[in-house]
Amino acid sequence: MTITFYKFQGTGNDFIMIDNRIGEFPKTDNNLISFLCDRHLGIGADGLILLENDISTDFNMIYYNSDGNPGSMCGNGGRCIVAFAQFLGIIEQKTEFNAVDGLHHATIDNGIISLQMQKVTEIMAKPNCLFLNTGSPHHVQMVSNLDTYKVVEEGAKLRYGIYGKGGSNINFVEQVSHNDFSVRTYERGVENETLSCGTGVTAVALGMHYWGKTNSEEVNIFTIGGNLSVKFNKGPEGYENIRLEGPAKQVYKGIIEI
Repeated sequence: MTITFYKFQGTGNDFIMIDNRIGEFPKTDNNLISFLCDRHLGIGADGLILLENDISTDFNMIYYNSDGNPGSMCGNGGRCIVAFAQFLGIIEQKTEFNAVDGLHHATIDNGIISLQMQKVTEIMAKPNCLFLNTGSPHHVQMVSNLDTYKVVEEGAKLRYGIYGKGGSNINFVEQVSHNDFSVRTYERGVENETLSCGTGVTAVALGMHYWGKTNSEEVNIFTIGGNLSVKFNKGPEGYENIRLEGPAKQVYKGIIEI
């Protein structure tokens, strides 16, 4: 079988993108997906995303972690699939699509994708961290000397030690200025640090506002792979009108035989 694929990246978070509107991709083959995402034996990516037809919206987003298992919502992947849909001619500057966590709206302006995220109505505060779900579960913890912090080692300890079999993504944060924060993330399913995590960036922005580290409803987040911004409104029932904004680019197109 020959598969045509595209590689997209959003602030260094990279994904194999496949147009599966005719349904040929064997999406129940977790071993195949894991192989394709393998950086040594396959194409290499943080995850694989299928673009499929949807009855009521422009398309449906099916996301897999690099371990081959279906994943929860991926914010950078969501921005990348919007860029992919525009490249395929499915959309122009605006879109509405479905993902595992429900309906999303997005716009494209000069290469910047603004993706609407789901409302967040609950944040759990622990002694030195926060836990919230922004489409994926996220642990948010402030640290010092983020540049030299042992993200993989400490992230793995928390991911497995606190959150059980289901696990959580682990975000380590350092404040740069009033509404600017640097973030490094250990992602479950990848089981390593990634250059950027969209739902993690969103969780950090909301968490820093919740903690009173900033009173701005537009927060800038610096990741290893690039810069993102998160805009939101704090309402009586939590955080709403949340938008994750940043670039997403096609890296290359390829064909692989399996």
